[in-house]
Amino acid sequence: MRNVRILAIINGEYGQRHVENIRTHSPADWQIEVWQAPTILPPIVDYPEDYLPESLPPADLLLAFGEHKGVAELIVEAAKMAGAKAVIAPVDREEWLPRGLARQLRGWLADLGIACVTPKPLCSLTETHYNVRRHQVEYDDPFIAEFARYFGRPGLRVTVDPETRVITGVEVERDAVCGCAHHVAQGLVGVSANDAEQEAGLLHHHYPCLAGMVKDPDFNDTLMHVSGNILKDNVGEQIKPYKEVRYIVPRP
Repeated sequence: MRNVRILAIINGEYGQRHVENIRTHSPADWQIEVWQAPTILPPIVDYPEDYLPESLPPADLLLAFGEHKGVAELIVEAAKMAGAKAVIAPVDREEWLPRGLARQLRGWLADLGIACVTPKPLCSLTETHYNVRRHQVEYDDPFIAEFARYFGRPGLRVTVDPETRVITGVEVERDAVCGCAHHVAQGLVGVSANDAEQEAGLLHHHYPCLAGMVKDPDFNDTLMHVSGNILKDNVGEQIKPYKEVRYIVPRP
């Protein structure tokens, strides 16, 4: 798919960082526009049109990176205004997009013929499915799938020297939207297979991740840890054949 038109809604620094990473690593023919939503919104937005501009750039795919619940309440009208065919509205913090609102949002947009996914967290998104609570939800939309070819669930290709058991190269096949996968990939080069999984987790933790650090009831864990485990598992599966098995021999 070529010439994908993307409109990102942001209202804070995390969303801005998402956009910068997408612009840096996306295909050259993607057209990426940004709308800066209001930073101050009421607890309940009764009239979304009061907070939207007179017009928005036309888009095939709308990315909702708002850092306030009120921004999520603008998504339906914004999607209609932009003529969007699909929406990605991640749940990286429950307070920014509560589960009830996420469910309503999917329904409202479906009634308009607009596909919508609400991955929790955003880095669970693949070309066919995403996480909601503890289970996977499948979807079928070409614009979301095209975006997920490049951004979503991190995919690293790790190369290990079989003699030294040291990582010699890491290729990013799919980045996290925030850019974390590239950060981890750079930090893993030169690390031993034995330490790679733990190091991947530390590198992820030290990156300014958008996912929340409050325990989420859907996972009984923080979304930051869920996000980190997704990346650690990707690395762990690849370095498993190169890890040294250490045996403890009891003294006689």
